[in-house]
Amino acid sequence: MTETLESLFEPIRLRIAAAESDDDLRRIERETLDKGGAVAALLAGIPTLPPTERPLTGKRANELKGAIQAGLAEAKERLALRAVERERLGEGFDATLPGARPTRGGLHPLVAVTRELEDLFTSMGYVVLDGPEIESDENNFQLLNIPPDHPARDAQDTFRCDADGKFVLRTHTSPGQVRALKERVVPAIRAGTFAPPFRAIVPGKVFRQETTDASHEHTFHQMEGLVVGKDISVGHLIGAMKTLLRGVFGREIEVRLRPGYFPFVEPGFELDARCPFCKEGCSVCKRSTWIELLPCGLVHPNVLRNCGVDPEVWSGFAFGLGLSRLVMLRYGIDDVRLLLSGDLRFLEQF
Repeated sequence: MTETLESLFEPIRLRIAAAESDDDLRRIERETLDKGGAVAALLAGIPTLPPTERPLTGKRANELKGAIQAGLAEAKERLALRAVERERLGEGFDATLPGARPTRGGLHPLVAVTRELEDLFTSMGYVVLDGPEIESDENNFQLLNIPPDHPARDAQDTFRCDADGKFVLRTHTSPGQVRALKERVVPAIRAGTFAPPFRAIVPGKVFRQETTDASHEHTFHQMEGLVVGKDISVGHLIGAMKTLLRGVFGREIEVRLRPGYFPFVEPGFELDARCPFCKEGCSVCKRSTWIELLPCGLVHPNVLRNCGVDPEVWSGFAFGLGLSRLVMLRYGIDDVRLLLSGDLRFLEQF
């Protein structure tokens, strides 16, 4: 049996050395090592040998199997190097051709518009602030003049983060007002270093338990704005909003200001923009030809007081810009769900 194994290796070695392709090597491997191959068959016959011959025969058989496997691996590497050398010498290879360029990405339309607005507002003296997406119930509701028993809670379909309801996924970027007042305005007033007006924006992602459709999504983007100073009026608010829309659209866009109720502003307004997708009404504008764009108003005295600011001395205005809807208006997108769909066919257009 030992002599049979040793005599089997030499012709296999010669076949491996003469192989000209991966198919040749695969054929040799199949005929020798795979189930039913010559070496495999000999290995299977070891149990039939006398007990005294089995250890040596098994050792030699495994050495033969290892030698064949090593020879096949070496031959595969030899063929691969030969193919590279053949290409290098001009057989189908042109060294003057440029390499493959990586696919270039682009800014998401939400990111692009957010950065543009940040540039616009910073040019107007605003600072850009940030806040956590998981907020305390106190910051998200109570300090914004929305106590636990306030009927406005019914309009906030809230994702709760704990059994006690102490933490929520923020339903709006308005907690940015609270943090800006408590962390920026109040310390400066107390230190005697406050130089009004204080102007800030807080862009970010917000969450609602919405029934999704072409104009509603459970996750969307807003940008909160806050201005605090002395004798701030609705006129200041209107001037800032006109500057905002003119900067975004590069032209005057038809808008309307109508009364609106928000617990954290008084008086409160809704700024609507004319629907760009229709003239007589569509599903996006709910057949009204107007798209709700921007709730705003003068900061409620209770909000100032809750955050430690004296409303008898200081006043301000705030607005909550719907970034998702603004992007839809800017690029003519008729379904808000496309923005966070991750669909490359949609994103590649930008």
